[in-house]
Amino acid sequence: MSDDSAVKIGTAVYDEDGNEIGTVRGFNSDGFFVTTRTGVASLSVEHEHTPHDLGEAELLWRCSDCGELGDIADIPDSCPECGAPREHLYYWTED
Repeated sequence: MSDDSAVKIGTAVYDEDGNEIGTVRGFNSDGFFVTTRTGVASLSVEHEHTPHDLGEAELLWRCSDCGELGDIADIPDSCPECGAPREHLYYWTED
């Protein structure tokens, strides 16, 4: 299997009939999370917050194993706190 076919954040997900149902937005030990929202980048604050939300939000990465947070622009290959692989890191917004 080539690395290009690996499931990662932003990968399109399809139902059994070949219809796109969403994109991968994160991973944990049970599998991956899919978002069905359309028309926004897969890693955006606008994606996480609806227009009626109050306040500012910062887009971060978060480790599903230990909860460590970091800047999304500097997402590491593994969690610097617990060593979990990148697949265990997902995007997160913090007010």
